[in-house]
Amino acid sequence: MMSPLPEEYRTPPFEEDCAPRRLLRLFSGKWITMILHTIHLLGGHARPTQLMRSIPGLSKKMMTQTLKELEQRQWVQRDIEQVMPPIVEYRLTELGQIFIEPIEMLYQWGITHKKEVDIALPNSAEPE
Repeated sequence: MMSPLPEEYRTPPFEEDCAPRRLLRLFSGKWITMILHTIHLLGGHARPTQLMRSIPGLSKKMMTQTLKELEQRQWVQRDIEQVMPPIVEYRLTELGQIFIEPIEMLYQWGITHKKEVDIALPNSAEPE
């Protein structure tokens, strides 16, 4: 019997390069979506101090690690203005801007269904 799923979804979910695993890796970092979304809300670019002030609970260490990971994924670009002291700013790349759309959809879903999410995930005020 032929599977009703489209070809791209027929890969067993436990294979290393299947679509579900790749998608989960995109969201795997604790602060990835919050930092990307905050940069987006700040006009597509932000300095580290702006991010620290905008995201409660974000430590400098985690921010630095996450920004490095986002750079490696080519979702943000680090720009340095050579003045004293140097000014560092992160901006969304084209790929980062494209990724904002599904993040925004998920955030809006979470806002719309806040009561249901709170029931399903009690004591989940802080991201893990």
